[in-house]
Formats: sequence, C-alpha cells, structure tokens
Amino acid sequence: MNHRCEFWLPTKRRSCANIPLPHSRFCGNHNPIAEEQRVPCSIDPSHSVLAGSLESHLKRCPMRKRTMELEAQPFYQKGVNSGEDGTTPFVTSEQKRNAIYKMSIDEFRRLLMKIKNIHSSITLSNKMTDSYVEMDVCGDWAKKRQKEQKLPFQEKHSLQQASIIGNMAIFGILKHKVDQLKSEFPISESGMDPTPAVVEFGAGRGYLTQMLVDCYGIYKVFLVERRAYKLKADRSLRKNKTIKILQRLRIDIEDLNLNAINQLRGLPYLAIGKHICGPATDLTLKCCFRGSHNQNENAYPKGLALATCCHHLCQWKHYINKKFLKDKGITMSEFHAITWLSSWAVDTDHTNHSLNSSDIILNHDDRLSSVETVMEGEGVEVLTKKMKLEERVTLGFICKDIIDIGRLLWVEEHGLLANLVKYVPPNISPENHLLVAKWVHHI
Repeated sequence: MNHRCEFWLPTKRRSCANIPLPHSRFCGNHNPIAEEQRVPCSIDPSHSVLAGSLESHLKRCPMRKRTMELEAQPFYQKGVNSGEDGTTPFVTSEQKRNAIYKMSIDEFRRLLMKIKNIHSSITLSNKMTDSYVEMDVCGDWAKKRQKEQKLPFQEKHSLQQASIIGNMAIFGILKHKVDQLKSEFPISESGMDPTPAVVEFGAGRGYLTQMLVDCYGIYKVFLVERRAYKLKADRSLRKNKTIKILQRLRIDIEDLNLNAINQLRGLPYLAIGKHICGPATDLTLKCCFRGSHNQNENAYPKGLALATCCHHLCQWKHYINKKFLKDKGITMSEFHAITWLSSWAVDTDHTNHSLNSSDIILNHDDRLSSVETVMEGEGVEVLTKKMKLEERVTLGFICKDIIDIGRLLWVEEHGLLANLVKYVPPNISPENHLLVAKWVHHI
C-alpha cells in the first residue's frame, strides 16, 4: 500500500494525494515544519513556496510565461480601470463584518434607518420591475441544444441567458434575427460590418455569447475572462461560419484597455455579462466608457446588458458612482457595511416565494421596524442573529438596490437610456438584477 500525504483538503474532501517526505506524514507542500517558512509567490500569490526557494521558483513559475505574454499585449494596461484613488485599501468580508459587530446597538440601528430612508427616496423614481423575458428564437434554440446535447445544458442557466438576451431585444439593443441579417445588412462596399461586435465580460465558458451569436448573428466576438475554462463554448463558436473574429482575452477587467484592440477600433459593440461579480461590474463600466466620447478612434458601447451579483465583494475604491453615495451621506465605512449586509439577500432558500416577492421591498418599513431587542451587554452580533429571516432578506435586497441604482444613475449621466430590472425570478437566481442601456440617439 502506497503512503500518501495526510494533509486534509477540505474543498476536495479528501487527503492530499502527494507522496510524503521521508520520515514525515506530509508532503513538501504541507509539511507543518516548513509551513512557517513559506511565502506567497510574487507572480501568483495563490500559491506559496519555501522562502529560501523563492528566487529560483520565480524563474520557473508556470505563471511567469503567461504573465510575460499578457504584459506584452497592446490591450494590457496595469490598473487602467481600477479607480481614481490608489491609496484606498482593499477591505475583506471579514473586516466588513467585524466593523459592523464593533458598532454600538444605537449606531447599528441608525445605519439601518439611514439605509431604509435612502432606499425609499431613490426607488420613488427608479422602481425596479420584473422583466422575465424569453424570445421565441431563444426558446427554440434552448430546446434544440438540450435535445442535441452538443453543449452542457442546465435549464436555470439557459433561462437566465434567454432573459438577458430577451431584455436586450425589448429594450431595443437587438432588433434583427439571424435569418434577417444576411438580406438586410450585407457587408458594405467599404468593408465595414454594420453588425456590432459583442464583448462578454466575465465570460466564463462563453455560453451567453453562444446563445446570442446563434440567435441574432454577431460577426465579431471577444470573450474577457481572467481564468481558464474547459468545456467552453469556443469550440462551437469556431465552427460558426458567420463569425469573422473570435478572440478570448484572458485578462483581468481591471487591466483591459479596449481601445487598444485593433479589431474594435472605432466600432460599436454590445457589452454583455451574466453574473459579473462584485467590483467587476464597476470595472466593466469604466472599461467600456474610457474614451467613448471619441468614437472615430475608440471602441464604444452601443448597448449594455450586465447582470450584477456578489455585491458583498464590492469595494469603495472601484465603485463607479461614489458621488451618488456621498450626496446621500454614505461614508466609505458605511458603504462597506452596506455591501456586507447585501449578502443576506442570498443567504437563504429562495424556493419560498414569500421571501422573494416585490412585496418584501415595498413593505420594508414594517419589516425593518421590528428589529429584535437585546439584553444588557449583548452587541450587534447577537442582535443580527436574533433578526427574523424576513428582516435579513429584506435588508439584503435593499442594499443590493442601492448599489445598483447608483450604477444605473452613472450610466444615465453618460448619455445612455438605461433601466434596471429583475430578469429572472429569485427561485431561479436571487442574483437577478440586470442593467440594460443604449445610446439615446442612434450612432
């Protein structure tokens, strides 16, 4: 029987499979004696090495070659979309939670009242509506894909993709089906393609673009994703003869300069994304609107359809509309508290529709007025644990609304007609906010 390292890997729910060091129960990666001597790799901090081996490791680190290749690309610009203030620290979820727990009971209650009042004021003119849409062409596509089993298929993801595309269509961002494109929009004599390109941010495996291309016929495709994925839709997209350009950009949105991509220069494009986590939505908006006023030279977004999520990960440094927050009296520490509280919206079983309907938000005056009392000596941590589930879910949705409405207002300030809708029911996904926008005047 071969001996294996006894270090338990909780994410894989098994022990490490490496061979242990001589006279040890653990391998070199998990040897407790060496653990104190390990330091993060400066190229890729997701892994660590022995401090004495760092210099030699950096020369052969697998990430070194990819990093050098990325930095040589013309569209790579370190931190180009990161934010104006380079001194603002990154705040972890644990730090956000601890800051809330350190509040006094009165301070926490005042924060809840402030959040409620801000939400009431901004939703008067920015009320979100349910917009669960599935165009016939998308529904037919999904049924065909499910039957043929050419791509991995999960109904809940297909419904989300179809509704994103459907909302783009009813909002006027998409107007023509694929069978109309060839006759109505042939390639012009100048060689310019009248059909906009699509840039999918946080593309993952690229299945949202897959549905969009198959149903509406896009000729240029750019998939932005910092991670590498197997079983991605790229294989199927490459077989689509209508696509002229298919490029996967393995890069962080924070470092992406779209204006440096030659194939996009001076062209309109559709910016899309399904579940753009936390600050990635703000980075995407900065990326899309950087230099968009000069449309003769730079790429510019003809339309947007961005599904936001993971608001608890948002950061003050990256948030796109700090002016909106400051005008409402929200400080940096209060913003981080709002982002942490937003996680309560998804921290429950949403198959119970009574916790997810619009009535939760509409009646939040009653739901948030019944915050439990605490005994003497008990703090905010005890208070939050005593809060009813309805109160926590309500507060989470309210915080999500505040964050996304600020983004909506920022897009409108940049000259676009925009809307914020709930594009799927919460039992499909409680992360159901979709920001859609288009230029008011045709370009």
